[in-house]
Amino acid sequence: MTEAVNDLVVNRTDGREDGEDWAENYEELPGGAGISLIFESTSKEGVGPRLHKHPYAETFVIRRGSATFTIDTTVVVGRAGQILVVPAGTPHKFKTNPGGYEAVHIHENSTFETEWLE
Repeated sequence: MTEAVNDLVVNRTDGREDGEDWAENYEELPGGAGISLIFESTSKEGVGPRLHKHPYAETFVIRRGSATFTIDTTVVVGRAGQILVVPAGTPHKFKTNPGGYEAVHIHENSTFETEWLE
């Protein structure tokens, strides 16, 4: 089955044609990707989700800045150029550090399934 290019490409909803300051959530990606994505970009300190978990793994590809992650009982500072993997069912949260944070969060599921723990 051949799909049209427009059925396989996802463009920014804000119309920009670059990768800068891209902050958006994507579910049910085309082509049966089987993942969902969060593009996170902030210059603010102390930003991040409260404690939660997913029934699938979540991978953080950190492109700029840093954030302090709590992954179960482990605290780690994730920095630009690193990839952090949170296993399925593991409670986690993060807060951005001074200097901002930019990352792609890859959810190993076509839609977001989140259980909030705090």
